[in-house]
Amino acid sequence: MQGLHLTADLRGCAAHSRALLLAPEALRGLCLAAVERAGLSPVGELFHRFFPAPGESQSGVTGVVLLAESHLAVHTWPELGGVTLDVYVCNLGQDNSARAEALMEVLIAAFAPEQALRQRLMRGGEAAP
Repeated sequence: MQGLHLTADLRGCAAHSRALLLAPEALRGLCLAAVERAGLSPVGELFHRFFPAPGESQSGVTGVVLLAESHLAVHTWPELGGVTLDVYVCNLGQDNSARAEALMEVLIAAFAPEQALRQRLMRGGEAAP
């Protein structure tokens, strides 16, 4: 159960990434291509567009790609120009940390945010006796 968990909170995403913030199909295409490019193995996916609440003009998309190695989750807030990213990979059998880092880099680059707050957590340390 040891693995690397990466998160990123993106703000001020570039205007050219607008379709990624609003359209599940566009976000899905980006995520699946990024997973493949990173050398990870998708085993399932779900992308859902939320509809605006009364009085709001837009709402975002949540996408999840289940990986043989664990998961990728993306949540968009177009009204804020924001995105949260979550990449977790298990390192059982082989170290997938570099693949997780590569996946995160491709996703952040696609949104071209003004600001990216990143966190890195090593999970599943030795169990206490």
